[in-house]
Amino acid sequence: MNKPTLFEDLQAKISQVMQQSPAKDLEKNMKAMMHQGFSKLDLLTREEFDVQAEVLARTRARLEALELRVAELEARLKS
Repeated sequence: MNKPTLFEDLQAKISQVMQQSPAKDLEKNMKAMMHQGFSKLDLLTREEFDVQAEVLARTRARLEALELRVAELEARLKS
C-alpha cells in the first residue's frame, strides 16, 4: 500500500469514527491546534515564494550584466 493511499484510508476511517462519536469537536480542535502550530513556524505561501523567486531571477540577471560591464571596463583600463 503506498503512502498517499494509506494516509487517505486513515483519514477516511478517522472521519467515520468522528462522525459516529461525540468527538466531533475533536476535528475542529485538532485543526485549530495545527493551525496554531503552523503559525509559529516561519512559513510562506506558494505565491510569496514565487514572487521571491522572480525577484531573485531578476537580481541574478542584473548581477551578471554588471559583472560583464565591470569586466569590459577592466579590459579597457588594461589596454
